[in-house]
Amino acid sequence: MNLSRRGFLGALGLTALGASSLGALVLPSSAGSTGQLLRSAARPPEPFAVPLPIPPVTEPVRADATGDYYRIVQRKAEVEILPGLRTPMLTYDGVFPGPTVISRRGRRTVVRHRNELPVPTAVHLHGGHTPADSDGYPTDLVLPAGGWDHTGHARHGDVERGVRQYVYPCDQRAATLWYHDHRMDFTGPQVYRGLAGFHLVTDEEDDALPLPTGERDIPLMIVDRAFEEDGSLRYPSLDPDLRSVPGVEEDFAEGVLGDVILVNGAPWPVLDVDAARYRLRVLNASNARRYLLRLEPAADLIQVGSDGGLLERPVRHGELLVAPGERFDLVVDFSRFRPGTELTLHNGLDTGRTADVMRFRVVRRATDDTEVPAVLSSIERVDPAQAVRTRQWRFARAHTGDHHAWLINDAPFAADRADGEVALGEVEIWRFTSDLHHPVHVHLDPFQVVSRRGKEPGPYDAGWKDTIDIGPADYVDVAVRFTDYPGRYLVHCHNLEHEDMALMAAFDVR
Repeated sequence: MNLSRRGFLGALGLTALGASSLGALVLPSSAGSTGQLLRSAARPPEPFAVPLPIPPVTEPVRADATGDYYRIVQRKAEVEILPGLRTPMLTYDGVFPGPTVISRRGRRTVVRHRNELPVPTAVHLHGGHTPADSDGYPTDLVLPAGGWDHTGHARHGDVERGVRQYVYPCDQRAATLWYHDHRMDFTGPQVYRGLAGFHLVTDEEDDALPLPTGERDIPLMIVDRAFEEDGSLRYPSLDPDLRSVPGVEEDFAEGVLGDVILVNGAPWPVLDVDAARYRLRVLNASNARRYLLRLEPAADLIQVGSDGGLLERPVRHGELLVAPGERFDLVVDFSRFRPGTELTLHNGLDTGRTADVMRFRVVRRATDDTEVPAVLSSIERVDPAQAVRTRQWRFARAHTGDHHAWLINDAPFAADRADGEVALGEVEIWRFTSDLHHPVHVHLDPFQVVSRRGKEPGPYDAGWKDTIDIGPADYVDVAVRFTDYPGRYLVHCHNLEHEDMALMAAFDVR
């Protein structure tokens, strides 16, 4: 079907804006990201001088026959990010990124979070197949243990003071997940200030593969930040104390882009590697920035896993596009390079300092008995022909009164309203349409990409996904099927500034 310009805008729910308004909407300051660059006052360090840190793995405080129990304290801490300066942050257990939780498929993981911060929080396990009461719904808040004198959104949710216990059944495939704050209206600044960490699920199938393990299995959390001269974080909140006034300054309504790239909390770090294969678990935890990753000198990025775990077969990429919230498990073979070789991970969507991400330095020859098998796993196909309906979610910006807002299906988010009802076990086709770059995340279960713009899925759409990159004037069809846990869940944009400005919708699973 051929659509006129007006007809296509109507399909996206944008005709009310008018053609001149559409032109004003597309204002990315970075070639591949919807957002505005925030420049640091602090002088950034020289790239590739700081060793790559590996986030600490937290140990369970106890275990029983069916599960493992963890405790994490949310507290303020000063962390050295820029060499010689201390950065005040909101943290999990005093570190950034937060401690890595490792779960075993089929063993219940229980994480007790204590909030010693001055602000409420809500913890979401991104990619977790999780009952609704532990999913981190934005109004299911954990109030500060020291007291809280604002009601705000607390009246809408299941609110606890000081401590909340999150129960994750972990009845899901091995995958690279992450946990982060999901507080209503304040997700962007609270994740920006440090509330994010890895959560890895393991299983027998993944263990049996001859993929790199141990010290050659490296998590990489990539973010961008901006800094004040004293090393503190620079972020354009309307309310710097994050107490009552949500949102950012109008210039940053499209998203906040920092000018310092951090990997595992270090600026443009370097990792010494053996001349061997490495598994790299790449997570884009940035608020708004997208990355087109490639190695120079050229080396294949062999994708073995996506958001929802192993692919059926490996996919070779020369470059890899990663939107906020997405994860890609990659294998890189450094044995092709002589000791002394330095390989730089670049971001092809930017120039200047943000065009560099990190560096790998091959330092020694080593034995390596790993390989990337031609077949990794078997993935059940969700058959689009079995879909009982097609449901459309239109992501767009609009004028509401005297300010801009982000809307799904022409409506802002309301915590006490569901915009759809889905039956457990039924297949639906969800069509996501977009005005700008929107990384769309679906809670509870992953999905499979059926098509992009009515054609084949894109090169980065393989396997089970829970976050999908939607481009300007784009549409993507995915097959969804929700299982096991009824309740209220979210579909939302993972540009965190968009999310905080109501670009979310709730759906009920029955």
